[in-house]
Amino acid sequence: MPSIFAYQSSEVDWCESNFQHWELVAEFYNTFSNVTFFIFGPLMMFLMHPYVQKRSRYIYVTFILFTVIGLFSMYFHMTLSFLGQMLDEIAILWLLASGYGIWMPRCYFPAFLGENRPQYICLVITATVVSTFLSFLTPMINAYALNCIALHIVYIVAQEYKKTSNKELRHLIEVTMVLWAFAFTSWISDRWLCSFWQWINFSYLHSIWHVLISITFPYGIVIMAMVDATYEMPDKTLKVCYWPRDTWPMGLPYVEISDDNKSC
Repeated sequence: MPSIFAYQSSEVDWCESNFQHWELVAEFYNTFSNVTFFIFGPLMMFLMHPYVQKRSRYIYVTFILFTVIGLFSMYFHMTLSFLGQMLDEIAILWLLASGYGIWMPRCYFPAFLGENRPQYICLVITATVVSTFLSFLTPMINAYALNCIALHIVYIVAQEYKKTSNKELRHLIEVTMVLWAFAFTSWISDRWLCSFWQWINFSYLHSIWHVLISITFPYGIVIMAMVDATYEMPDKTLKVCYWPRDTWPMGLPYVEISDDNKSC
């Protein structure tokens, strides 16, 4: 039985050819495409600092977990080790759990909890701890289970899209859904259509998934912050801004928060 630290001890192997560019790195492009996590995680922590101070400092945990996912994903794709796989997937699980606990609107809480967020957070933590242990039973299905959770988040966002008349929020959701759809398609294609991509000598879709999903993350955070504000911070005004400049055709979204209608 191979060590959990050993190269290729994981049953998961993505489409990219192994050890093709460097003898120390199993999947070269899948490894180094994670660099965007190290950029966007700390940058969003800095840009969202004023919002975090007024909403909840636990949001910093979400940004830290996002950055850690980049580290663990890099380690996993570099080694294809079982330890790397589990660290990567468990970090993603806890990132999703942190988002659920902080931003899930109370109207979506289970009926038996009413609208009690502390009890809901306890339920989320309990479910996440149990899921963490269950993830060791059949590791091959972990990624599919995580994507099922993501589909539930997409459902919640779609419900909020129907409710809101805020043009800014609707635009953000539309852009995010397009980014996520491209990212998810890349993930599925790499997983299920690998032989085709190898046949045309283009087995890099999982690395494209890394880049697209890391770009989707800031958009998703801003959407959750704006939706959450309508329920939890009705006396505050959230303004969507873009880094480095609002006037640029593309940028990294973040929110500024105020008690009035000040612009960025």
